[in-house]
Amino acid sequence: MAHGDVTEFDRQYAKAVGRGRQRGTMGPTARSARYDRAARRIVIELVSGAVLMVPVDLLEGLRGASDGELSKLELMPRGLDVHWRRLDAQFTVAGLMKGIFGTRTWMTELGRAGGKVRSKAKSAAARANGRLGGRPRRAQEGGRRRAGTAA
Repeated sequence: MAHGDVTEFDRQYAKAVGRGRQRGTMGPTARSARYDRAARRIVIELVSGAVLMVPVDLLEGLRGASDGELSKLELMPRGLDVHWRRLDAQFTVAGLMKGIFGTRTWMTELGRAGGKVRSKAKSAAARANGRLGGRPRRAQEGGRRRAGTAA
C-alpha cells in the first residue's frame, strides 16, 4: 500500500470524528453537575444558565445507590453526558431534559408505578367519575349501530 492511500479504518475514523463534532453542536450543554444529598437529586447547570434537577430514584441504575456512590458523578468533557463509572450508568443531558430516565422497560415501569399512586385528589376524581356512570364502555367489535338504523 502506498503512503498516500486511505484505508477503510481512516474512512471510518473520519466519519466518527465528523459525528462527534456534529453531536458537540447539538443539544443542551452542561456547565456543571453535582449530587444534592439533602434532596437526593442531580443538579445540572446548563451553559445557558438554566438548571435541571432530577430525583436520582427516577434514574435507571441509580435507585438504591448510596450517597457516596451518587456523589462520584462525572460530567463528560463536552458537557453532553453525566456518568457514574462505578454504577455503570450514563445519561445524556438532552435525554434528561426530555424526561428519558432509562430504557423503554424502565420508563414503562415508572409509568405503571405512577398509575398506582393514591392521593386525596385522585380518590375524589374516581368517586366523581363513578357518580357519572364510570368509565365509558369500549365499542364492540364490528362497530355499533347508530340509533334509528335498521337491524
